[in-house]
Amino acid sequence: MKICNLLIIMVAFLASSVLGNYQSNVLSPNYYWGSCDGVEEIVREITWKRVAANNTLPAKLIRMHFHDCFVRGCDGSVLLDSTANNTAEKAAIPNLSLGGFDVIDEIKKALELKCPRTVSCADIVALAARDAVSYQFRRSMWEVLTGRKDGNISRESEVLPNIPSPFSNFSTLNQNFVNKGLDARDLVVLSGAHTIGVGHCNLFSNRLYNFTGKGDQDPSLNRNYATFLKRKCPNLAATSAVNMDPITPTKFDTNYYVILKRNEGLFQSDAALLTNTSAKSFVNRLINPSLFLSEFARSMVRLGNVGVLTGDSGEIRENCRVVNP
Repeated sequence: MKICNLLIIMVAFLASSVLGNYQSNVLSPNYYWGSCDGVEEIVREITWKRVAANNTLPAKLIRMHFHDCFVRGCDGSVLLDSTANNTAEKAAIPNLSLGGFDVIDEIKKALELKCPRTVSCADIVALAARDAVSYQFRRSMWEVLTGRKDGNISRESEVLPNIPSPFSNFSTLNQNFVNKGLDARDLVVLSGAHTIGVGHCNLFSNRLYNFTGKGDQDPSLNRNYATFLKRKCPNLAATSAVNMDPITPTKFDTNYYVILKRNEGLFQSDAALLTNTSAKSFVNRLINPSLFLSEFARSMVRLGNVGVLTGDSGEIRENCRVVNP
């Protein structure tokens, strides 16, 4: 009997230890309750104030979050500045057009005054991306789980191999997402973020002037839309910015899928969604606003869990631009 009781105690102890370790290494809602109450309110207040003055910020902040998570996981590494001994992610070509870093700095400064060394920059990026998009709806559009720690490594060389290319076909894009623990459903849904923001001519002008290297136009591109784009991008060297959604470029809605069905997706990677039967069927369904918003919320939670540092991993940076001394 004593041996049996001892075994039961040992099993219970091991189970509680495993569960405790598991719970300390995953994200959770309301992670900062007790340690820094009001974190989400502070992030929302500052983000909404900034978005009210600059309607380009939702696209910039959600893109920042995506680019952060796809390189080394959602660890705030995209925020780090280059140093004399290291060229950071910010310096990579796909990240040169990122914006909104000043918003993150303002939020971090406010949170450091309230709760020093408590709230991670990685969590701030995830929250600000959510709140920037949510400003239009005046309510939080998805729950952001928190508890991420900040990484202390940021390398330019790791960006291009990890960030999905606007020139990619469906197979390559899908593999990019699978590599991060995401799937084709997430690919189609998160591509819907292209309903806001701009793309630059050099990232799609090959579709207008030299699609197969023979001075030809992408045959899948709507001809009238191609004519419009040629006025914006008169040659392959043009770098002008073009709205990814020509219908409602600053409104987070389902028009991305509307224009996609009209063969007016700006990037080759957008058009690629129509080359896969299942993805194309899902595109048709996502024109429904309620379905899109619920699916987008689901996929953003999944994105925010990619490669996170938790528990004893990582750090809480005092300044989001530099690692702690």
